[in-house]
Amino acid sequence: MRSINVQRRSRALRTRRRIQTRVDTGRHRLSVFRSSRYIYAQVIDDNTGTTVVQGNSRNGATGANNIDRAFEVGKALAEQAKEAGVEGVVFDRGSYRYHGRIKALAEGARKGGLKF
Repeated sequence: MRSINVQRRSRALRTRRRIQTRVDTGRHRLSVFRSSRYIYAQVIDDNTGTTVVQGNSRNGATGANNIDRAFEVGKALAEQAKEAGVEGVVFDRGSYRYHGRIKALAEGARKGGLKF
């Protein structure tokens, strides 16, 4: 029986393997991390290994619940990315299902102007 961390890591690697060909073409990667209380997202340039912009719900994201706050984080991240010159990204959901807060963050980023 594998531990939960090993299972989570293998799911994340499976997702990353699927998107790797699109990242190799020069597109940036929008990576998401979700804790029980906050959500974090960053746009990463894998060619140089640097974080272009980052956002999280700890820095004053307003909303009635976690899903609303995730939407606001995605929207703010998209605006920062557009200022940094990033138009299109590849969405890296990691080991999380495209549901709830992850989906809300992606929809907020799309509403902010990022192209997936």
